[in-house]
Amino acid sequence: MAPYAISQCSVADGAALAANNIPAFWADPNWVLAWRHRTLEYHISQVALRFPRNMLNDRETLRHQKAVDLETGRIVGYARWSLPPSHEINPDDGTPTWPEAQVPAVEPEKEAEIRRLAETAIWDPNEDADVLSEGVNALKKEVTPKTPHISLKYLAVHPDNQRKGVGMALVKSGMDQADKMGLDIFVHAFKEGAELYKRMGFRLLAEIVQDDSAFGGSGEYGAYFLIYEPGSRTDSA
Repeated sequence: MAPYAISQCSVADGAALAANNIPAFWADPNWVLAWRHRTLEYHISQVALRFPRNMLNDRETLRHQKAVDLETGRIVGYARWSLPPSHEINPDDGTPTWPEAQVPAVEPEKEAEIRRLAETAIWDPNEDADVLSEGVNALKKEVTPKTPHISLKYLAVHPDNQRKGVGMALVKSGMDQADKMGLDIFVHAFKEGAELYKRMGFRLLAEIVQDDSAFGGSGEYGAYFLIYEPGSRTDSA
C-alpha cells in the first residue's frame, strides 16, 4: 500500500498547500528569480491568503488534487489540471467531469470572505527577468495543441518528499483521467519536471534555454513543453 493517498482538495487546504508548494518552487533557480526580495516564510504566508480563492476560480474548468501522507495526514504534493471547455460536463447526465478532483463550492458569504482576504495578500514579484518570458510564451503559443486537451498547470512536491513517487502518483492520476477521456495532456515544465514527465511517457515537443545570469540566475533558464498521448505511458507509470 502506498504511504500516501491522492484525494480532492478543498478551500480548507489553502495554508497547507502553500506550505507544500512554495518550498517546492523555491528550490528552482528559475522560479525563485521573481522572489529574491522576499523570504520563503513570508511568501508562504501571502500565498496562503490567496490559495483558497485560487481554488474557487474557474471551478468548471480546473481540477485540484493533493497527495496526503497516510501516517501524518500532511499534504506532501499537489497538482492542478485544466480541462478543455468541451469536456467540463459529462454529456450523459450533465454532471461535472472528474468530480472527485473538483473543489467543492462554498456558501456565498464564505466565498466573499475568502476573496476579501486574498485581496490583502502582498503579491509583488520582481519583474526584471520577465523579458525571458517573451521567447517562452512565443514558443508555447506555437506548440500548444490546437485540439481539445488537458493541461497540467501546476505540480509541486515538498522538498522533504521528493523522489519518493509522490509526483509520479499525481501525474499518473491525471494520465488515468486522460486515458478515460481520450485526451492528450500538455505541460510546460522546468528541467527537473521535464525529466519526470519523459520517464512517464510524455513526449518532448520543444524546449528553449536562455541565459539568465544577468538577472541573478544560474545561467540556464529552461522551459520545456511536453505532451502525453493516451496509450503512450511507460512501464514506470
